[in-house]
Amino acid sequence: MAQGTGVSYEELQLAARNHGLPLEALRWDVTPVGLHYLLVHYDIPDVDADAWRLEVDGLVERPLSLSLADLRDRDAVELAVTLECAGNGRAHVEPHVVSQPWLLEAVGTARWRGVPLASLLDEAGVQDSAVDVLFTGLDRGVEGEEEQSYARSLPLADAVAGDALLAYEINSVPLPPQHGFPLRLVVPGWYGMASVKWLARITLLAEPFDGYQMRHSYRLRAEEDEDGVPLSRIQVRSLLVPPGIPEFLSRARVVEAGTCVLGGRAWSGEGEVEGVEVSTDGGETWTEVELGPAALGRYAWRGWSFRWEATPGEYELCSRARDAAGNVQPLDPPWNVGGYANNAVQRVAVTVPDRG
Repeated sequence: MAQGTGVSYEELQLAARNHGLPLEALRWDVTPVGLHYLLVHYDIPDVDADAWRLEVDGLVERPLSLSLADLRDRDAVELAVTLECAGNGRAHVEPHVVSQPWLLEAVGTARWRGVPLASLLDEAGVQDSAVDVLFTGLDRGVEGEEEQSYARSLPLADAVAGDALLAYEINSVPLPPQHGFPLRLVVPGWYGMASVKWLARITLLAEPFDGYQMRHSYRLRAEEDEDGVPLSRIQVRSLLVPPGIPEFLSRARVVEAGTCVLGGRAWSGEGEVEGVEVSTDGGETWTEVELGPAALGRYAWRGWSFRWEATPGEYELCSRARDAAGNVQPLDPPWNVGGYANNAVQRVAVTVPDRG
């Protein structure tokens, strides 16, 4: 174990490979590519773009084998999408869950450009017997003692009814290697595990895919031996842009007395964000704040702001969001075996010094 942290050496290896969004970067409507959160399950594959092909097979009338140029020649769309890791907030749950030790930074919003998944499936001609769409990436590893390519599926109804995108650009530049070059899936509104990177094959199946990432990973379970419930859509959440300046080690904030404009972002995969409240006393009392417009579209976060008259003292700032489906962030972290979907309110320690 890393002394004094309760985090294992193996978890530190994961934390060194992956990175979150520095929360001060919430100030940007669209996250700069290098600051967008990143989770790589296995290794970043070495892909020869000239030799790479996307295969579309299985229960289709017209199997496809497409180059990157073939995809770029098709009609493209661009969507602003907030992606969040299903394990975001895992480090805050008790008892400790051993995995990538995310705090609250596993999120980002980007403009993704590519080919709508539904149009490509229509081109291939999905057979009536198909019920599931399997997406297989080029990244390979061993997990749960199984050697595997990272592969996940979507029910056919979700794959064709939503705005899932086969993306080859992020923020108007080609995908960098760590974000899935040359092609990745982006599933708006779903946790990031659904957005398979380094995509190589799309297969139409007659029954739900039972691979490791569907059967074992990304399921809400109270006990290890339960089947559990599969994760899908992002739970409602709000985060603050950290105010003032940080204390180096603890990241606790120091804010000068006077008017302090607090701000942040809120999002949900279950429905439009309808409101955000802020508390300056650790959740004892709440004030409704001003919610910004949904300028980036329905799949991206919304900004909010609040003018706080800060007086000398110690504070714990919190924010909580609610969505059109009636969901509200809980005050306390929910626990499950994987430490998933912890959308409990953020707590930010703040000192307002008395300079008098």
